[in-house]
Amino acid sequence: MRIAIRMDDITPDMDWNKFKRFKNLLDEHDIKPLIGVIPENRDRSLSKTEPREGFWNYVKELQEHGWKVAMHGYNHVYTNKNPGMFPIGDKSEFAGLSYERQYELIKEGKRSLLAKGIVTDIFMAPSHSFDKNTLRALKDNGFYIVTDGFGIAPFRQNGMVFYPISVNRSKALEDKRDGIVTFVYHANSMNDKDFDKLEKLLLSGKAVSYTEYSCMEIVDKTTFDKASQYLTAKAKYTYLHLRKILG
Repeated sequence: MRIAIRMDDITPDMDWNKFKRFKNLLDEHDIKPLIGVIPENRDRSLSKTEPREGFWNYVKELQEHGWKVAMHGYNHVYTNKNPGMFPIGDKSEFAGLSYERQYELIKEGKRSLLAKGIVTDIFMAPSHSFDKNTLRALKDNGFYIVTDGFGIAPFRQNGMVFYPISVNRSKALEDKRDGIVTFVYHANSMNDKDFDKLEKLLLSGKAVSYTEYSCMEIVDKTTFDKASQYLTAKAKYTYLHLRKILG
């Protein structure tokens, strides 16, 4: 199994020291990730430093050098606890809202990015939470790709193309099948141990740039696949929730 890299929560005021540390490791191995950029961040928990001057031009430069950019929600403010169609979390910016409201949020997010020179048709849902209204609103705003779901290859579902994330990193690294899956990282909250694991992954030669992932053949999900994915996501959330409670 090969591994693509996804970085969430990219904002002008993120922890730039950690971002640079992450980027330096990727650059050493010529790996270009997918980054989730928040158009109008209002999530105070993600504010770690003073906003970087020229941030949006910097994002454009990364994109021009092969980094993939996704729109990571609109303002990253959670409105409810609806887990949506991929229930590995218990909070949502989008799932549970009306189609009309989701359409406006997505429209405003895209407009904001376009005004800053950022063009993308990839969507990254905060806390992985989206529903059928989200997918409909995405398509109606020119988004056709979602970075979520489980599997070892891109797949079609509900008229969108999904690029799966990992269920279990250890098992993915041991998996001998020919496929690609995404490891999700939040640089803001990474510690030395996390960076050591990232470096070990990069040294293993298993990591690939997201552009390689984008070139994979797209498969169709069966009804059984969809049900299995939902149950797997729900089981993962339940396990992590119980683990947190029990310490």
